[in-house]
Amino acid sequence: MLRWSVLLLVIALIAGVFGFFNIVAALVGIAKILFFVFLVLFVISLFTGRRGRTM
Repeated sequence: MLRWSVLLLVIALIAGVFGFFNIVAALVGIAKILFFVFLVLFVISLFTGRRGRTM
C-alpha cells in the first residue's frame, strides 16, 4: 500500500509539472489517504504482531 501511495505521489508531481492541476489534487488526495491507512495498519501490526520465542 505504501508503494501505491508513493506511485500516486510521483504521478501527481509529474502531472503538476505539465499543468494538470485537477488531476494533481485528486492523486495527492488518494496518496494521502493510502499513506495514512498504511500508517494506521503499521501501528496496529506493531501492537498485535507475533513475537519470537526466547529460549
